[in-house]
Amino acid sequence: MSKRLSCKALSCLLFLINAACSDKPPQKMSILLPFDLPQAVIPQDNPLTKEKVRLGRYLFYDKRLSGNGSMSCASCHQPALAFTDGKRVAVGSTGELHSRNTPTLVNVAYMHPLTWSSPLIQELEQQILIPLFSDTPVEMGVSEHEHTILEALRTQEPYPALFEAAWPGQEDAFDFNNIVMAIASFVRSILSFNSDFDLYAYGAQDTALSDSQLRGLNLFMSEKLECHHCHGGINFSQSSTHALNNASDKPFHNTGLYNLHNTGDYPEVDRGLFDVTGLQEDMGKFKAPSLRNVALTAPYMHDGSVDSLREVLDIYAAGGRDMRAGVYAGDGRLNPHKSVFVRPLQLSETDIEDLLQFLHALTDKSILMNENLGDPWLNN
Repeated sequence: MSKRLSCKALSCLLFLINAACSDKPPQKMSILLPFDLPQAVIPQDNPLTKEKVRLGRYLFYDKRLSGNGSMSCASCHQPALAFTDGKRVAVGSTGELHSRNTPTLVNVAYMHPLTWSSPLIQELEQQILIPLFSDTPVEMGVSEHEHTILEALRTQEPYPALFEAAWPGQEDAFDFNNIVMAIASFVRSILSFNSDFDLYAYGAQDTALSDSQLRGLNLFMSEKLECHHCHGGINFSQSSTHALNNASDKPFHNTGLYNLHNTGDYPEVDRGLFDVTGLQEDMGKFKAPSLRNVALTAPYMHDGSVDSLREVLDIYAAGGRDMRAGVYAGDGRLNPHKSVFVRPLQLSETDIEDLLQFLHALTDKSILMNENLGDPWLNN
């Protein structure tokens, strides 16, 4: 018997991938995509070129880009961990703990909006300014060190030639606007479409997924579980977007992770979309992250408070997290702002194992060894 998806699940998958057409003209990337996948949308004021990608790769791995020379972008976004850091929450260049877990950069060219809880940050050129210049909390700590950093880059080989190649004829290409555009270009080249799921769904390789993984895929796409409502599209996220598809205008969800004092509140340190809008119904709403390479990106949730994929599934099966003690005590299953898609589920141990196997099928091992994405300074 064929291991193809059930008709219902396959129809659902195709709908998610080929959703409403955008009226925005496609901007072609200079990167060859497998399986004739749709192109990402590239800002017209920062067209993707191999010269900017190459420069951005050097900058991404360069600790000189931080105020105290201790941290690079790659410090929090490591290739071996699918461009995350394995920590509960990010740690800045001054040692300051952040409130949020570091998200993956894989396929971020296909993700809008970009941050955990702000609908305002739609482009990488906007987002990259936050880790570079933010002082609440400090991340790279560039503020007040701009001149020193630029002078350090100006005198470091091979930057003079790289900046000239990326912006030929520019009188002085060493500025932070160009740095941001180059890093954004490199990050857009971090693409992952070679998982077993991709080979099955796009490459027509019927044997790419095991029986267990196929059962997990059908469960994932089923109306019983409804995972696909928040984790759909090419990136397994409601924020998935590309040249043929606009992302959902409602990418943020309350998953019942907290319910402080059973009043619906989330910890004051990070209340999600509520902190942007001030609307009570937005309390605890965060973006559904991409599930690509999710087996490599523990710990989970916006605050890294869930250690394993099994624990994630247990929370969703229960319809939320019930915390019986501690400063965050409260029954998240009863949070009044919780998404309608997060509700108690009847899952057998076999169901859970099949779902776990499917999530592992989203791992793209080739991205871990892609020499075009690794640290170029190791070869200098």
